[in-house]
Amino acid sequence: MRRRSFAAIALAAAVTLGAAACSSEEPGTGTTEQITLNVDVFGNFGYEELYKQYMAEHPNVKIVERGTGSQLDAHNQQLTQRLAAGAGAGDIVALEEGVIISYLDKANLFTDLGEYGAKDLAGNFIPWKFQQGTTADGKILGLGTDVGSMAMCYRTDLFKKAGLPTDRAAVSALWPTWDDYIKTGQTFKSKVKDAGFIDAVTNTYNTILMQKAGQGAGYTYFDKSGAMTIDTNPAVKDSYDLAVKILDAGLSAKLQAWTQEWNNGFKQAQFATIACPAWMTGYITEQNGADGKGKWDIAAAPGGGGNWGGSFLAVPKQSKHAKEAAELVKFLTNPAGQTASFKSKGNLPSSPQALADPAVKAAVNEYFSNAPTGDIFAKGALDLKPVYLGAKNAPVRTAVENALRTVEQGTKKSADAWTAAVTDGKKAAQ
Repeated sequence: MRRRSFAAIALAAAVTLGAAACSSEEPGTGTTEQITLNVDVFGNFGYEELYKQYMAEHPNVKIVERGTGSQLDAHNQQLTQRLAAGAGAGDIVALEEGVIISYLDKANLFTDLGEYGAKDLAGNFIPWKFQQGTTADGKILGLGTDVGSMAMCYRTDLFKKAGLPTDRAAVSALWPTWDDYIKTGQTFKSKVKDAGFIDAVTNTYNTILMQKAGQGAGYTYFDKSGAMTIDTNPAVKDSYDLAVKILDAGLSAKLQAWTQEWNNGFKQAQFATIACPAWMTGYITEQNGADGKGKWDIAAAPGGGGNWGGSFLAVPKQSKHAKEAAELVKFLTNPAGQTASFKSKGNLPSSPQALADPAVKAAVNEYFSNAPTGDIFAKGALDLKPVYLGAKNAPVRTAVENALRTVEQGTKKSADAWTAAVTDGKKAAQ
């Protein structure tokens, strides 16, 4: 569910596809043929400086990143189409945590990174993160990038306008529970009429769901046997009901996440808080730009911690440069690479070594009012509990989000929307 124009992507693909030739050094000649490695991402992975370093150390390699800033859904749709066509996918592709599971039984579409030394790298990752990218028969489909340790980002300028405290410790104390968060939102709305307390119901719902699932059964819409649990897992309905409660309190700015309207909402201060996994800090910085510096801070998430988001890098089988692509994947996901990504865009490492790096542990984010992001996000990262997401998680999640949006927009009552969520979710799982 992570972070995420499309004409630009298509243009980049048209320009770069087929442009690369095999990298090889002719024995005895000392000449190396130039290659291009296309890296397809969504959002922003913070690899710019790493690319420069790698290309300086490998002068025969040119790296082209495609899809930067794009939405996850568009990235996934494009990847599905390119894999089906057998051409067009990047030499390296990003797979979000809710998506990689859908490819574990289609591992033939990807290079087994274990053939290029990845089996020796398990110690570079939190154990469950490494396992998420590994098939049942031991093939390594993808190596992990980040995890999504949870917090709540808030605008200090809007909190001040509402007469609420702005100090992060005091703000955290306002909402130990989600009910307390709602009460704080009602106080905010009584003083500030031209901004919502939350950005969009879907982001808040997904945060609550991943939190409740992690604290409970350990799964959302599907149990680990693959059985659908949308209407039997208490975490789903409880999260839905709590999201509706937030809507009934009139707290939403009613912006659809990952749209241009939502992006404009950051710039125009249309909401005061947003559910904030570590990777969201980079997105907020990018959308607000220089004008937002010092106007944001980071508090604890209501209801305790949790994990939402995180991705992997994989090499499609169709790549003509599997060896070189695998080497770049290992470089980008090694502890130093994960530390660099965190320093660049706030993406929290999935590497124990990176999490222990002083550069991560002591990190302070100047943009977010000098918030100690290392302490906020990294402190409990090793204790994060994985949440199982079924192979059809993405379309089912979309069905539930669509239903919640009808409540948010006032076109359906919550009970009818829940019925639609269950019905449409089950259809999406077929």
